[in-house]
Amino acid sequence: MIFGPCPPEDAEGCILAHRTALPNRVLKKGHRLTGKDCADIAAAGIDSLMVARIEPRDTGEDAAAERLATAAAGTGLETDTAFTGRMNLYAATNGVLVVDADAVTAANRIDPAITFATLPNYTKVLAGRMVATAKIISFAVPEEQLGAAENALKGAVRVAGFSPRKVGLVATQLPHLKPSTMDKTRRVLEERLLPSGSTVLSEYRIAHTRDAVAEALLALKDEGADLLILFGASAVVDRQDVIPAGLDLAGGTVHHLGMPVDPGNLLMLGSLGGLPVLGAPGCARSPKENGFDWVLDRLLAGLEVHPDDITAMGVGGLLMEIGTRPQPREGKRKGKTAKIAALILGAGKSSRMGGPNKLLATLDGKTLIRHAAEAATSAGLAQTVLVTGHLAEEVGAQVEDLDITLVHNPDFADGMAGSIRTGMNALAADTDAVIILLGDMPRIGSDVLKKLIGAYHESDSSLIVTATADGKRGNPVLWDRRFFDALKSLSGDVGARHIIGENSGFVAEVEIGAAARLDLDTPDALQRAGGKLPQAKG
Repeated sequence: MIFGPCPPEDAEGCILAHRTALPNRVLKKGHRLTGKDCADIAAAGIDSLMVARIEPRDTGEDAAAERLATAAAGTGLETDTAFTGRMNLYAATNGVLVVDADAVTAANRIDPAITFATLPNYTKVLAGRMVATAKIISFAVPEEQLGAAENALKGAVRVAGFSPRKVGLVATQLPHLKPSTMDKTRRVLEERLLPSGSTVLSEYRIAHTRDAVAEALLALKDEGADLLILFGASAVVDRQDVIPAGLDLAGGTVHHLGMPVDPGNLLMLGSLGGLPVLGAPGCARSPKENGFDWVLDRLLAGLEVHPDDITAMGVGGLLMEIGTRPQPREGKRKGKTAKIAALILGAGKSSRMGGPNKLLATLDGKTLIRHAAEAATSAGLAQTVLVTGHLAEEVGAQVEDLDITLVHNPDFADGMAGSIRTGMNALAADTDAVIILLGDMPRIGSDVLKKLIGAYHESDSSLIVTATADGKRGNPVLWDRRFFDALKSLSGDVGARHIIGENSGFVAEVEIGAAARLDLDTPDALQRAGGKLPQAKG
């Protein structure tokens, strides 16, 4: 392929590299130029175009992408139609994605214009999910390189479909383990089994002894179970502990104990009479992803799992912490001496207010943004950051005499997430926690912020502290630094409520009354609270 500038009179049959606007129409990137196109371009006074000229031994981008994707596609996959040099592969069934990583890497090293990307190996996928994409960067690639990439990718991607299993569940009991916890454990397991169509055949709740474990395993095997799962009332801490010893006594084999995935370290892999046996770590009582999922999914997809497979899981094996774990892997970094900052969101357009910026409305002789700023700066915090957007100068002027870092979000119209990101990026690097406040909540005083800080210090597991009104969660919310990356990754016009929902085990609540949910978004609400609207600006 020859790529470069070309006068329009010589460009017929070439591919247009860039969008070109003519007086009566627009020629899109990738358009193959006709004689009329070239004449119209010349008539428009354009004397040079960037074009690609396809040579005889070249293959066009769409045809090349289709050949790559088709070559790579193994069982359990569907394709779509190649378009703009791209063709995607989709899961045709629920299962586990299996990728020949060496083959994909080899294909990607043949020519920079030839790319093939997949989801991570052994990802659990549902039917219809995109699992891989072939993309040709240029408008065409040489046939020799394309053929080499095709050969490298042959059958490199497949989905191993799930098969329904009859699962025998063994759960040992000790006085400290509540029946409600065991009930929830079964429900969570059943939810994990749903994509495969597998079911719990029987559950044996037994004493926490090796004899009881052995007896239950053999009974479930006789009932027709084809996968055995054990939940111990106490974590397995040694090869001779109750769960592995019970499997030994039943005549089974422990193939591997432990795994380099956290949460999930205390997993046991074994077999009994040809049936796979999984000793579940305590974290598997939670629905959050952990190492147990990685092994269970492979077994449900009919993939063999060996000790070498498990010991290779360490890279990428540091997963999101589970709040219900009795021994979290990381405590708070500095305890009582933690550096805590405040982040005030003051960038919105106040669209529901009908024109004026609500932060400039007054209540009790102060603007709403002044209330929030004074609360933060008088709470003994290490730093206070105010994010501005709409009417930034006017909002900033209300707090110019206070010790506040002002940062502007130029994309404030895109929603709250951008303002959170802007503010988080302005925090000092050694910040240990941040309280995020809304600029339109004037009844949040420094006393409230100090209560949140107190709750944060009370427990190593209180990593998110939220104010509540009559038990309903509101604002402000304190966040430990381990959630900073998640806050910086927010997008769109959404806040961080979903992060709270995904980490319920780390959440502490502080009841502060109606102030936590006081909404002054409309003129009526402001007037009912005794406030006064500012004159409309901007």
